[in-house]
Amino acid sequence: MDRGLNPAAIDAAPAGAGGVTRTLRRRPILSRPLFETLPAAVAPRVQPSLERRHLWERRFRRRLDFTDTVSVTVAVAAATVVEAGPGADLADLAGPARIGAFVIAAWMVLLWLARTREPSVLGAGSAEYKRIGHATGLAFGVLSTVFILAQLPGLRAQVIVALPFGLVTLVFSRWMWRKWLIHERERGECVSRVIVAGSRDDVEYVIEKLVNDPHHAYHVIGATTTESLTEPIDIDGRQYPVIGSIRSTAAFGRTSGADAIVVASTPDDDRDFVRRLGWELEGTAAELVLCNRLTDVAGPRLSLRPLDGLPLVQVKIPEFEGGIHAIKRGMDVVLSMLALVPILLVTPLIAVAIKLDSPGPVLFHQLRVGRDGRQFWMVKFRTMGVDAERRRDALHAQNQGAGPLFKLKRDPRVTRVGAVLRKFSIDELPQFVNVLRGDMSIVGPRPPLPAEVTRYDGTVYRRLYIKPGITGLWQISGRSDLSWEESVRLDLRYVENWSIATDVMIMWRTARVMIAPKGAY
Repeated sequence: MDRGLNPAAIDAAPAGAGGVTRTLRRRPILSRPLFETLPAAVAPRVQPSLERRHLWERRFRRRLDFTDTVSVTVAVAAATVVEAGPGADLADLAGPARIGAFVIAAWMVLLWLARTREPSVLGAGSAEYKRIGHATGLAFGVLSTVFILAQLPGLRAQVIVALPFGLVTLVFSRWMWRKWLIHERERGECVSRVIVAGSRDDVEYVIEKLVNDPHHAYHVIGATTTESLTEPIDIDGRQYPVIGSIRSTAAFGRTSGADAIVVASTPDDDRDFVRRLGWELEGTAAELVLCNRLTDVAGPRLSLRPLDGLPLVQVKIPEFEGGIHAIKRGMDVVLSMLALVPILLVTPLIAVAIKLDSPGPVLFHQLRVGRDGRQFWMVKFRTMGVDAERRRDALHAQNQGAGPLFKLKRDPRVTRVGAVLRKFSIDELPQFVNVLRGDMSIVGPRPPLPAEVTRYDGTVYRRLYIKPGITGLWQISGRSDLSWEESVRLDLRYVENWSIATDVMIMWRTARVMIAPKGAY
């Protein structure tokens, strides 16, 4: 009997009109019972490693949900009280309260739509804060449009009070949670357990970057390589095991409990390796990270453009003039004018301290090199004796500075007051005058001496493509404790990737460094 046919379905129908006989109808039946399935068609199920990661992510998002709701509600409630006015009773608060509830709902929805609690930005800092800013701005933009079109009153207090207060509160709460998350990651909690795959050289490069990540988001548990070598990879005295071949990455990921795979490079003879690896990791890992060697190219310059299934990574070429630079200059002028007011108030006290400590002028002028190689006189509070330049040659053999820099941790030329001024960067406050004049920017590369510039080679000249700054990545990353190569790398990274958001972040971190100085001498 044909198992694909049902004999009962063979129906010999009587002849119809004209004596034409109806065609026999065969009804197919299932060759397998209904409860059986094809193994290859079963969707991958979540493995314990992936569930463990999802668990801490959900817990963290719930905490963010709670603090975001509290921040928004408090800000809107304050605006509601302001709108109702002093001495308002419950009846007076009813109308503003309804508007406030509408604002809270819209604000929270936009925070969700903007993916401000996405795992990819948790603890990321500026990326997370920018999403919060965009969501807040869009929420009040939509609300303003709706209220204007519907001719509804009562939004003014929300815009004036709730928007700035709520935005500051949201960013501050996220900053606190970020500090908590970094602390947990330092303890080995809330991290991605990572296997790095690729050629041995590329794997070593990627592991070094991951283990030095200040956010501690990745915990490397091993590596798979294209070579047959199995010796552990040594990074800063710590060894990371090579657990097998790159073609067995997915299998090792399942057995080792990894929830993320970082592909440093792919086999030369297998162009479908990444796609196949992604399929094999379904249900096991939360993310597949592809690395490239675009060194020091920051996120704002990178964008992904899918083209018929081909993901193209676009890198924006830096520009050194235009509208964004005009905005930077405007911000420099406004902030330097605001900063000079308190600086002028404390200058007499600093001047008296400098004069009492050692004879000589209060201010120290030094020739520095600015944008496009133009020289200018940089002004600082004097921190050394008046004969400091003459004594430099005698101290040259004790130089502890990196590269062409001349630095001494215990420089005998520094006065007692000068040591205090240097430690807390107070000696650099007069440089806001240089900013106002246009010689410098608040944030930028370190302003070099002419003697340093004459020793530049190759790409180091790129530091002079934009104005030097009072502060910069070098200042918040260790200052004089940095090697020459690291100092140059930080300056070049800033030159090529700076943004207004980056400048604000550096200013904020500079204030913290001034309170707890590191590498200042």
